[in-house]
Order: sequence, then structure tokens, then C-alpha cells
Amino acid sequence: MKIVSGFWIVSLVAMIYSLLMVNNCLAQAQNDPQTSLAEESIRHFVQTWDGDKTTQYIAAFRDLNTDWTPEAIVYLTGSKWCGSGGCTTLILAKDGGSWKIVTKITISRPPIRVLSDVSHGWHNISVWVQGGSIKTGYDAELIFNGKTYPKNPTVPPARQLKEQSTGEVVIPLPNIEGRKADSER
Repeated sequence: MKIVSGFWIVSLVAMIYSLLMVNNCLAQAQNDPQTSLAEESIRHFVQTWDGDKTTQYIAAFRDLNTDWTPEAIVYLTGSKWCGSGGCTTLILAKDGGSWKIVTKITISRPPIRVLSDVSHGWHNISVWVQGGSIKTGYDAELIFNGKTYPKNPTVPPARQLKEQSTGEVVIPLPNIEGRKADSER
């Protein structure tokens, strides 16, 4: 019974966090027309790809492959996309007027970082891994292999970061009691 209730607590926290982050992203997007257009195109892509107009997500736009065009890091939330091990994160690249999936990362959690290191022309990224069978969480580094990033951050070729890597937090950790503050990770 405790496992089931723990799962529901994690799911509830993820949904509340997603609502807060989506509201924050929308408020910021209203102030920047370029961000607003990108956010609208991501919303359209997610709804079309998923087929569910209620899917919640958090999106960050960064130039991962140094081509002067921002890619999108999209953290999907809600019971359809999250489990005890985390939620699904998409790495998307512009494809004409829409987006294409570069990678679908399964069990990930914030903070999600774009790291300074580059592999095959793309910045490495890191996601937090914890939950499910992983009791002690850690930052997992995902290295681009020339075509994609690892789809599962808990198994090779993804690797546990032993020390703090330099990079930018693009999807922050929610401020929830019982978790380390982002600055402590």
C-alpha cells in the first residue's frame, strides 16, 4: 500500500510542478514575441504528436548543436508521461515549420542542464535520476553519439556525473521539501 501511495504522491507533485512551470513559461513568453512563437509551435507539435490537447510540459530553447537555431528541450508531465522513476523528456530540432524528435528520454527529472562539453557537435546534457529502483539520486550525463542522446539515463552509454559539471540549468528543480536545492547538486 505504501508503494502505491508513494507513486501517487510523486505523480501529484509532478503535476503541480508542471502547472506552476507552464504558467511561469507562459508568463515569460508573453513578454517576448520570439519566445511566444516558439512556445506556440511546441504546443502545436506536442498536441499533434501526442494527440492529447491537455498534455502538460515545460519547454526550454537552447542552441544545442551550435547552428544558431535553438533546439527545444521539452519535459512532459502528467500520469501519461511520468512514473515512479521520473517523466519523459524530448529533445527536438526544428524541421521546417515544425519540430522533429532527436531523442525521447524516458525516466528523467529536473534539474535538466545543458553542459559546456560538446560531443559530435552537440552539447552534452544532464538530467537528475532518482526513484523507481534508484534510491540515491544522481546527475546523469547524456552524450550525443552523432545521431541521438541516450534514451535511458540509468544505463550506459549514459553515465553518472561524479562531480559538478559546468553548464546551464534550463529546466530547474522544483522547490519541494525533502529534495536538495539545485545549488547543492
